[in-house]
Order: sequence, then C-alpha cells, then structure tokens
Amino acid sequence: MGLLPAPGRKNGHKRLYSAKDIAFIKFLKSLKDTGMPLEEVKEFVQDGCIWDSLEEDPDYKPAPTLTKRVDILEKHLKNMENKKRELEAIMEVTREKLQTYHTLLEEEAKK
Repeated sequence: MGLLPAPGRKNGHKRLYSAKDIAFIKFLKSLKDTGMPLEEVKEFVQDGCIWDSLEEDPDYKPAPTLTKRVDILEKHLKNMENKKRELEAIMEVTREKLQTYHTLLEEEAKK
C-alpha cells in the first residue's frame, strides 16, 4: 500500500518501530477509523515526515506540505462534524422511540 516507510528489522525478521512510527501509525488508524478515504490518507502521507525533512535539509520549506495536510484535515473534520450531526439526530429519534416503547410497556403492565 505504501503508506509507511519500510521499518527496520531485527536480524532480518521482526519489524522495529520507533515511538514516532507508532504514534504515526495510531494517527493513520484514527483517520481510517473516522472514515477518511484511503486515497486521502495516501495523499496525506505522500510527502513523508515533515520533521524528518526539516532535520535532513535545513532549507526545506514545509509550507506546501503543511497547506495540503491542513486542507485534507479540515475537509475530514467537516465530514466528521456532519456525520456527528446526522448520528445525533438518529440517536434522538431512537431515544424517542425507546421512550414510547417504555411507556407502552408500563401501560401494559398496569392492566
């Protein structure tokens, strides 16, 4: 899939991940778990790690990558906020339906 750089390996077998790698993997998982399309996740990571680029090249200009990532995350946040509103509306209808059913059950029990 190419979302992550190849990890180091211990004795050619077990993968070795740094704390930074693990934090990044958790972040990518959170994007996936909240519905970000895989193509957008790929676009987000395509330019690599900004911190690594800054460390490797003192003249590196992160603005284009940062701008792209801000755009992706703002779009994703807006999508999540819309889904949250939709889910809250569905939850309210469900609560109302449950209340109706509880009321009917209580009335039935009194007979």
